[in-house]
Amino acid sequence: MTPHPSVPARAADTLRRLRGTSCWLAGVCLAAGALSACAPLLVGGAAVGGAMVATDRRTSGTQVEDETIEMKAGSRIREAVGDRGHVNVTSYNRTVLLTGEVPTEADKAKVEAAVRPIENVKNVMNELAVHPTVSLGEMSNDAVITSKVKASFVDAPDIFANSYKVVTEHGVVYLMGRVTEREANRAVELARGVTGVRKVVKAFELISEDELAHGQASAAPASAPAR
Repeated sequence: MTPHPSVPARAADTLRRLRGTSCWLAGVCLAAGALSACAPLLVGGAAVGGAMVATDRRTSGTQVEDETIEMKAGSRIREAVGDRGHVNVTSYNRTVLLTGEVPTEADKAKVEAAVRPIENVKNVMNELAVHPTVSLGEMSNDAVITSKVKASFVDAPDIFANSYKVVTEHGVVYLMGRVTEREANRAVELARGVTGVRKVVKAFELISEDELAHGQASAAPASAPAR
């Protein structure tokens, strides 16, 4: 017989879902307005608040390193290509994902060359498109897709939403995180079910189920990732 969850566990799960829904609604409502103030270079910062650090599968030190990598990358990319194009930088567990648009193949290479030497960077995924910068409307649509994908993760009872980093460009969803093969496949399945998603690219760091069990041992299982 399956045991009933404790009252604290049910309360934590309810709070998780409320937080996730609130963030999704806020993201959808604010996406278009916020994007109008964006600079050509966008850097996806790694949050290091108390709740985020406690539930993220990266160590707190790695989260800080990722945030530092993103800030340094932003500065070096501006030096390399100026305001030519629109570049997003996302670092997860010291793997850097570059997305967006630049006008030439030379600029694409310059961006990667500027990022690779940064301290603590272990890998660079250069997904930049050689293409004119997309419109604010297209950026807004990508932001809405990202919000919907994240919301679908929050609503799924079989994965930890905060174990994933979600980036969307041109309707292509990039998924990052330290997850098991089971979790990776489930996240891809959920993302593909979101309206507007053209393709899902897996950029995961796979871990074993044993590693997952060991890594989660110190955290309360019912304490879902804060968003």
